[in-house]
Amino acid sequence: MNTDTLRFRMTTLGVVVACLFGALFVRLWYLQVLDTSQFQVAAQQNGVRLVYTPAPRGRILDRNGNVIVDNRVVNVLDIDRRTLVKNPQVVDTLAALLGESVETLKLAIADPRYSDLGPVPVAQPTADQITYVEEHSDEFAGVSVAQQVVREYPYGSLAAHLLGYVGEINASELADHKGQGYKAGDQIGKSGVELAYESQLRGTPGVTKLEVDSDGNVIGTLGSQAPVQGHDIRLSIDINIQNLAEDSLYQGLQSARATVDRERGSQFAGQHYPAPAGAVVVEDPSSGQILALASQPTFDPTEFVNGISTSLFAQLTNPAANEPLEDRATSGLYAPGSTFKLVTATAGLNKGLITPYSPYYDKGFIKVGGQLFRNDGGTAYGTVSLGKAIVVSDDSYFYTIGADFWDNGKSLAIQNTAKDYGFGAPTGIPIGGEPPGLVPDPTTRRKEFEEYPGDYLSPDWYTGDNINLAIGQGELTVTPLQVANAYSAFANGGTLYQPQVALDAENQHGVKLLTIMPKPVRQIPIAGIGRDVMLSGFEGVISDEDGTASGAFDSLDVPGLTVAGKTGTAQVLGKEPTSVFVCWAPAANPQYLITVFEEQAGYGASTAAPVARRILQGLYGVKPTPPSYIQNAAVN
Repeated sequence: MNTDTLRFRMTTLGVVVACLFGALFVRLWYLQVLDTSQFQVAAQQNGVRLVYTPAPRGRILDRNGNVIVDNRVVNVLDIDRRTLVKNPQVVDTLAALLGESVETLKLAIADPRYSDLGPVPVAQPTADQITYVEEHSDEFAGVSVAQQVVREYPYGSLAAHLLGYVGEINASELADHKGQGYKAGDQIGKSGVELAYESQLRGTPGVTKLEVDSDGNVIGTLGSQAPVQGHDIRLSIDINIQNLAEDSLYQGLQSARATVDRERGSQFAGQHYPAPAGAVVVEDPSSGQILALASQPTFDPTEFVNGISTSLFAQLTNPAANEPLEDRATSGLYAPGSTFKLVTATAGLNKGLITPYSPYYDKGFIKVGGQLFRNDGGTAYGTVSLGKAIVVSDDSYFYTIGADFWDNGKSLAIQNTAKDYGFGAPTGIPIGGEPPGLVPDPTTRRKEFEEYPGDYLSPDWYTGDNINLAIGQGELTVTPLQVANAYSAFANGGTLYQPQVALDAENQHGVKLLTIMPKPVRQIPIAGIGRDVMLSGFEGVISDEDGTASGAFDSLDVPGLTVAGKTGTAQVLGKEPTSVFVCWAPAANPQYLITVFEEQAGYGASTAAPVARRILQGLYGVKPTPPSYIQNAAVN
């Protein structure tokens, strides 16, 4: 082998070895540095920045397709932070134009919710301000006019509690929605339908990929994806029925406030009824669909657009202002008064304690352990049976059922039947916010005694407690929605439904993505002919001359329409009674069921019943007459 050949082979070997070592070095560097997730993320962040564009939320429509929550485009002034670095004087000029302090404007510009590479919206300008900025563009370097989508409420405050509102996502909500694409500054449903159907209403944000250099300067656009609007939700609500319900409730409360309490023996005699608040539920008993959900006082959801001030939010949640933000239809807790006699009668029939026609002689009171439990006004009704007891709302008849259940075996039949009807638990309405209420029994009494020992003389449950429960008094608490749902179950023949507020969802191309079907919860047994007798009694409440609500329905003026209902007057310690009424029509094949609660407004027949009657008139095409207070309706 000559010298040149040897030199060539040695050189080749050196190159190969060098290449091998080079490859090993590169691989080692990749494994130790570049392949480390931390450095991969840093490299990506240094090279690509993402700028997000919010997507419009889906619209909310009523059952007939009327848009009740929409989006509208507003003009905003955007500022490019990068341009301000070279033109800091623009901040002073713009602050003067907007009539804001420089400090306030600087805080808006520094808003951490927005990317350094994207524009920052700082104000919604007037038309004159827009014109000035455009005509003096040389003074406003980096300032531009852009558009922003915000929520719009064509019907103002109508259905505010049901619809809810949106607001900026908070830290807790971010944690709850981790991995779902939310980021600080995003808008999210806070209550009502906006919260319940957030996943449908929320759109897909747009994103632009920007290529930046090591100093963060944009050197190109790598791609973009336009925002996609959220899905539309069609509700079970009829906006016309909603308007009728809210207007009738408002008028009813106004009428009560204008009325002086003239009830004999009332501690408030001579004073006007306060009637500070109330609620109405209109339900389709055949499906559990809610047609209207009204609460007074109310609020304007427009006040939440682009954020709400701390002071205004405090006002809306202030107990002294009757907490306008509270949805009393779903979360207000009240004693139901005599409307609870539905439960007591069902329990008595199902357990064989009473029969539909067994006579009862009413002396105007019953006596238990030396204590008298009297009918309202001390009225003695003589011999009655179940149907008549419902018509006149005979307390003694139902007192006796409550006493017999407890005295003969400590039976909790009333409590168990109440739970069958849905009391003591949330109804499951999708908009949530429901308290369970309370169906009291020996266990809850002992628990309450241990927690609040000063409020009870004993931890034991007595016959008198069962008597009070039988007529919807004592510690029993319910929501207006629970009462509506329970009576809907009776009215439709025994099916308890989960109340629904939505029918379906579809995308912006009209493709239906979700259909919400009625959701039966359970069947409530009601013994044989007993239901027919109860229904006849509830019809008599309206049509019988002795019926507790007959006076309120004298002016119904809907020929051929049979209506069934029940009055309730719930006593409240230290306050005027809660006025309660529930009715449905047609009685044998119900299309609508209406429940009305009015706080501190007197008898159910006096204030709540006229409100329901006015709603029924509107539903059946009769010009609604004012829900005037019915004097001398001293019936419970």
